[in-house]
Amino acid sequence: MNIAIVGRPNVGKSALFNRIAGRRIAIVHGQPGITRDRISAKCEIDGKTFRLWDTGGIVGAGETQLTGDVRASAELAMKESDLILFVVDGQDGLNPMDRELARLVRKLHKPVLLLVNKIDDPKHQPRADEFSALGFENVFPVSAAHGLGVETLNDEIARLLPVGERSIDKVGAIHRVVRQTAGDWGQSPLPQLKIAIAGRPNAGKSSLINALLHDRRAIVSEFPGTTRDAVDIEYEREGKRYLFIDTAGIRARSKHSSSVEVFSVMRAEKTITRADICVLVIDAAEGIKAQDRRIAALIQKARKACVIALNKWDLVRTNRKQRQTMEDAIANARAELFFIDYAPVLVTSALTGEHADRIFKMIERIRRAARAHIGTGKLNRALRAAFAANPPPMVKGKRLKLFYATQSGGDQLREFAPPEIVLFVNSPHLLTQPFARFLEARIRELEPYPGLPILLTCRARSER
Repeated sequence: MNIAIVGRPNVGKSALFNRIAGRRIAIVHGQPGITRDRISAKCEIDGKTFRLWDTGGIVGAGETQLTGDVRASAELAMKESDLILFVVDGQDGLNPMDRELARLVRKLHKPVLLLVNKIDDPKHQPRADEFSALGFENVFPVSAAHGLGVETLNDEIARLLPVGERSIDKVGAIHRVVRQTAGDWGQSPLPQLKIAIAGRPNAGKSSLINALLHDRRAIVSEFPGTTRDAVDIEYEREGKRYLFIDTAGIRARSKHSSSVEVFSVMRAEKTITRADICVLVIDAAEGIKAQDRRIAALIQKARKACVIALNKWDLVRTNRKQRQTMEDAIANARAELFFIDYAPVLVTSALTGEHADRIFKMIERIRRAARAHIGTGKLNRALRAAFAANPPPMVKGKRLKLFYATQSGGDQLREFAPPEIVLFVNSPHLLTQPFARFLEARIRELEPYPGLPILLTCRARSER
């Protein structure tokens, strides 16, 4: 069952969404129009499950180029929902926009619960009487900020939920942010593969997701910073389940125009750490910028699998020498992002969909590579030859000695876990970064591990 929360901007929809879902998912702020994309959470009340949707404010002022898209997205959520939670502001009183939205909601002929929010004191409950003019039978005074009236609301939601809904898996399935994609997911388990779409503002992250899904799910605008919440999108392709995470554009902190952007960027950075693999989207028309390098460094520091997508290829492509232009763009990206050289570079156009499917193919290639294992004998022979051909540098009068090497079993719970090579040496601190990169290059000659960082772990062992 789908339940949509709707209302005009700044009535407390996201705060109520978080209160019902049981954790802070949507960004809540006093500035109107913060929520733009539809986001949702799988929730459970009294053993009955449902999907709760948070929507952007309808009939909002400001950012006029986005208002139509936000409204269309909210209206779609209402049409696809079985129950509508219509939120109004008890402090502001009845507003003409509330009346307009009430007419829109009534046309859908669906069950509606009218929630008069911001009734933060029981003495203020009479304020809810004013909203009876909207003509809805079920009126609930609530305070999303303090939780007043929410228990009564949950009881009413539970009463309206169909009997016999199968409970969601208790491990990580409830309260996970999800955006619905094509098809009815029902109570299917969440995808195993989490893909973070990261990049600076207006690089085309949301457009790329829409191109990959062959559907317009994320709101797209030329206005930088359109996406604010980290929005998860379930998707199934050829029997495999994916969870795309559309993040806010990460820009330099000094350029943040508001605290909302600070929260958005913090969530985007956190998303990188919880993802299995990151797709770094770069505006090919503008080229590699300093912020692209900073985001790549975040991915590299988190030791995450990565694919680099040079987007907006339609603006760069020429009618002649297309292959050469593509090769030059890829070579330039590799040179600028040399420190994350394990990440394959692809060119794509989210606008035309050109080469977008190559991202799926590359992800599957990385998935297969993560299962590869180098035999201990083969690994030791290659590394001893590397030590002999290029001895490690002296550090304070001592030189690194290798006694033995092996590839660990890795994290069996992580499908995209980076390969870990354990080196038994005389003193771990003698391994310098340049020599570590040299050893990594030799290891990749044995097994390339595309898209995956290689972890070198040194363990001290005395010489026998």
